[in-house]
Amino acid sequence: MRLPYVDEHDGSAFSTPEEQAIVARVRARRAPRPLQALDLTLLHSPSVADGWNSFLGAVRTKTSLSDDVREIAICRVAVINHAWYEWMHHAPLAKEGGVSEEGMKLLGEGDLGAKVEGSGLSDKQWAVVKYTDAMTKHVRVGDEVFEELKKHFSEQEVVEITATVAAYNCVSRFLVALDVGEKNGLKGPEA
Repeated sequence: MRLPYVDEHDGSAFSTPEEQAIVARVRARRAPRPLQALDLTLLHSPSVADGWNSFLGAVRTKTSLSDDVREIAICRVAVINHAWYEWMHHAPLAKEGGVSEEGMKLLGEGDLGAKVEGSGLSDKQWAVVKYTDAMTKHVRVGDEVFEELKKHFSEQEVVEITATVAAYNCVSRFLVALDVGEKNGLKGPEA
C-alpha cells in the first residue's frame, strides 16, 4: 500500500457530522462485512469516498444485469489491468453467479488470442468478454463487437454493462496505482 489505510476507529479521523455520515453510508453498503482496504483508502477523501460509494453501489447492486454477466465484466477488467485485489473479490462472485470452472480459467487469461467461443462460456457471456476486452484495452469498441453485444442484451443492459466496465476500469486503476490490498506483486489470478 502506498498510503496508510485510514483508521476507522480513530475518533479524530472523521470529525464533522458530514464525514461521520459518509462513513456510516459506506459501512451500510458493506454490511455485514467490515470496511474493505479500498474503503479505508478512499476515506482519506470522504467526499470522494461518498461519491464512489453511491456510484459503485448502484453499478454493483441496482442494475438489471444477471450476476454472471456483471462479474464476467468485472473479472475481465481485473485481469487485463492486473488488478488482483479486484479479481480476488470478484472471481468467487462470478463462480457463485454461475460461471463454470472452465469459464473462470478462461476469464483469468490475460490474452485470449484467437479464442472466440466455447471454453465454458455461452455466446451471451462471450459477447460480454469481447465487449469488456475492447473497452478496457482500446476504449473504442468496434461495430462488430458492439452488434454482437446488442444481439444478446436490451438497451438498458447495454448501458449497464458499459457502466460496469467503465466503473471497474476506474476501480482497477485506483487499486493498482495505490497498491490497495498489497496485491501488485502477484503475477496472475492464481498467484
